[in-house]
Amino acid sequence: MTITATQQTELPVDAALRARAGKVIPSGMYGHMNVTLMPAGFPQFYAEGKGNRLWDVDGNEYLDFMCSFGPMISGYANPVVDAAALAQQKRGDALGGPTARMVELAELMVDTVAHADWAMFAKNGTDATSLAVTIARAATGRKKLLKGGTAYHGANAWFNPNPLGSTPEDRANIIDFEFNDLASLEAAAAEAGGDAAAIILSPFRHDAPGSTDQYIVDPAFARGVRALADRIGAVLIMDEVRTGFRLHTGGAWEPLGIEPDLTAFSKAMANGYAISSVVGIDSLRQSAADIFATGSFWYAGAAMAAAIANIGLLTATDTPAQMNRVGQLLRDGLQSQAAAHGFTVFQSGPPAMPFLRFEDDDSLATAAAFTAAAVRRGVLLHPAHNWFLSTAHTEADVAWALERTDDAFAETRTLFG
Repeated sequence: MTITATQQTELPVDAALRARAGKVIPSGMYGHMNVTLMPAGFPQFYAEGKGNRLWDVDGNEYLDFMCSFGPMISGYANPVVDAAALAQQKRGDALGGPTARMVELAELMVDTVAHADWAMFAKNGTDATSLAVTIARAATGRKKLLKGGTAYHGANAWFNPNPLGSTPEDRANIIDFEFNDLASLEAAAAEAGGDAAAIILSPFRHDAPGSTDQYIVDPAFARGVRALADRIGAVLIMDEVRTGFRLHTGGAWEPLGIEPDLTAFSKAMANGYAISSVVGIDSLRQSAADIFATGSFWYAGAAMAAAIANIGLLTATDTPAQMNRVGQLLRDGLQSQAAAHGFTVFQSGPPAMPFLRFEDDDSLATAAAFTAAAVRRGVLLHPAHNWFLSTAHTEADVAWALERTDDAFAETRTLFG
């Protein structure tokens, strides 16, 4: 069954899988993929992805503006990326040691990312941010981390927004500051008292939970962060797990002329294959070599081959500009539709990673109703997390989506008249 203008209302295969999962998986699902936290109608299980479309296990088709929460950037089942991964898979993936793809990918990362002199690889974003923090502490001999407020930097004991299972000691060396507020950062540095190992932040503010606006970095703040890190001898860590290769292929702050010391990448690196990376400047090379960091699957070749192919696609043309252009079309259309249906909405963040919220909607009830109505019409959105554009999204796709979001706004108006 393909959704056109009609609505899907029941997901019987999905419901049966949820019932089975509830018996063998804690809560049936966990983490950010747990759709019991979402409005009714969101599918939990999917069967297929191709280009910018997903099909759930009940056969419903969706135009996907979540891109698997970021990993999909070149289209699901991209033939170039998949062929590279499959070719390596046929020769072996996790072998007795790394393949030549590891060296090739490290060379590519150094050539692509402006400030990178070396690269290390792991499997997911938490691996990468944890590696970066460990390297910074090893290099400085210090403990404190200066972190931007409620920013999410991974599901480890240091950064997990849910403290359950961690101890106060795990977070005792974190000092928060406000994004885009140099005075707040200066105060955090003063509180660290000479024990600041690193400043860690994202290229722009996209905190978790995502029910507040995203904030593009103030260039003066960015310059101030770099200057403060240099002055106090702290390592500047850029968390590009969510933003990497969508905002700029050489590093998100490169257009500002500002280079971090370490950057963590993951999500979009390999178009859905499991890999992450930390790249860094030459003066941190020895500290990166001295720490012990490893994983049984960190050196596997198939994901590295996929990353090489995917980064090649992304650097062949100005793909961030393409994603921003199409994302702006979506944003403009949604703004016009919301106004026509009597809603005040606020959109923030770069067009390639848009976020929409409704006025006076702290409970997210309106956002939940709108996104659920859109999902029932075949447009996959999220009420509390930023969305993602990919190179597979076109102007025609946006026009198709806007026909359906217009109906979703109309349905939402009947609920919140």
